[in-house]
Amino acid sequence: MRSLETFVSCLDDYDPNALAVDKAREIVRSYVTPITVNEKVPVRAALGRVLGTDIISTVNVPAHDNSAMDGWAVRGDDLDPSGDTRLREIGSSFAGRTFAGQVGRGECVRVMTGAVMPAGTDTVVIQEVVRVDGDAVVVPAGQARGQNMRFAGEDLAAGKPVLRAGQCLRPAELGLIASLGIAEIAVRRPPRVAFFSTGDELASIGQVLREGEVYDSNRYTIHGMLARLGCDIIDMGVVRDDRQSLAQALREASAAGDAVVTSGGVSVGEADFTREVLSDLGEVLFWKIAMRPGRPMAFGRIGSAYFFGLPGNPVAVMVTFYQFVRDALLALSGRTDAFELPLVQARSVNALRKKPGRTEFQRGTLAKNERGEWCVRVTGTQGSGVLRSMSEANCFIVLEHDRGNVEAGDYVSVQVMDGVV
Repeated sequence: MRSLETFVSCLDDYDPNALAVDKAREIVRSYVTPITVNEKVPVRAALGRVLGTDIISTVNVPAHDNSAMDGWAVRGDDLDPSGDTRLREIGSSFAGRTFAGQVGRGECVRVMTGAVMPAGTDTVVIQEVVRVDGDAVVVPAGQARGQNMRFAGEDLAAGKPVLRAGQCLRPAELGLIASLGIAEIAVRRPPRVAFFSTGDELASIGQVLREGEVYDSNRYTIHGMLARLGCDIIDMGVVRDDRQSLAQALREASAAGDAVVTSGGVSVGEADFTREVLSDLGEVLFWKIAMRPGRPMAFGRIGSAYFFGLPGNPVAVMVTFYQFVRDALLALSGRTDAFELPLVQARSVNALRKKPGRTEFQRGTLAKNERGEWCVRVTGTQGSGVLRSMSEANCFIVLEHDRGNVEAGDYVSVQVMDGVV
């Protein structure tokens, strides 16, 4: 495994005391090696999992040319382009019940959606335009050869790739796999992530708070964020501000997980103590990231596990997780499709104060105004300890590194949280 120190020292503009958000993302993503271990699961259990091997179609889907509409299957050569065409109906074809005969000149067959096209036909005329006159079917002019048909292999062709390893399996992918008759597939083993909070002031929920204590909310937000990513989660509780306890917890966490996530213990006042413990166990870099909230962060390896040391403030924990840890864990899971949180543009309802030289992630509410324009407004107080600002938000307002103040009505970049945070 390449040295993290050597890896980052080769990067341009690397400054651990003022690291830009984009540079930190680049380092983390580039350093993570994906899991390649596969396991077999039933198709219904594969939702949200990462496909472990390419899937090649062994059949055509659909297997036969079939009708895309209810109507009549006809021979294109029979149709008069300048006027009505009278045809004789000789039978019917339904989905699952195929017409067995051959359609000759001047003949047609009644077909339903999904029915196999009868032999000799190549066009479907929809029932809404046809006139039935006794035993004759009258087709108007203006029909195009091959219309209203689905061709064999149109969806999936035998011998062609259907899905590639590294894709996240959504409901559509499960349907594609099922359409090939496959009951069980190989998926990547999900990342195992061990996490804990640090601090003497933390109490677990259900306990009576003593003077100076606060309830540990970070473990619950981290657990929720990890669960959303489909990780196997190892909750190691609260670790006290004690060198021996921290070292033991980190040993156990790194032995159990592919990644370790901690909250607290990486601020300026605590970094020296934490640095000594971590340097004994692995290779960890401490960064002051040019962002708000969430400036202090640690990243590296302990044993074979990746380590993410997040700040202790509740909002800072969530912001740093979603800007750095989320992408790293999805890359670790083996995903190769696009999974970065997209940025959209919206008008800011509020004037926002911002100093160039750092990236800010303000919490906002995205909605359409009375003119149908997407607009965003901040969710009140934006302090890094105000978790309510996250609860009320449905997006991050991303104010870029070089950007200054924002006037009301200006466009800003927005990361939508729905289904993510």
